Amino acid sequence: MTTDAFLADCRARLAFDLLGNTWNSVVLWALRHGPRRPGELRAAIGGISAKVLTQTLRRLEFNGLVTRCAYGGSPPRVEYGLTPLGRTLLDPIEAFGTWAHVHGDEVMAAQERAEGAGE
Repeated sequence: MTTDAFLADCRARLAFDLLGNTWNSVVLWALRHGPRRPGELRAAIGGISAKVLTQTLRRLEFNGLVTRCAYGGSPPRVEYGLTPLGRTLLDPIEAFGTWAHVHGDEVMAAQERAEGAGE
């Protein structure tokens, strides 16, 4: 890796942008066990509106990380699942989650100190 590895047009920045959006990682993680319908995803995730979920799923589909499968019938149904490319992000997402679990209290303590110093 060169010293220019994190320039605005580099691939590492692309990956950071994909994982930097909170809902991207959460939705990908929620799909790790198999395809789900949007309602199932909202219930599993909690705290995400239907609009934001739809936008997130479209963004993930645009980036090749999830696939949308529409089924006929009455009523018609749609499921979203991870693509092979999307599955490659599960290990990095899990690593970030592990880091947050181990160091989250330290980060929150630092935030509290900073807020206290600003008063």
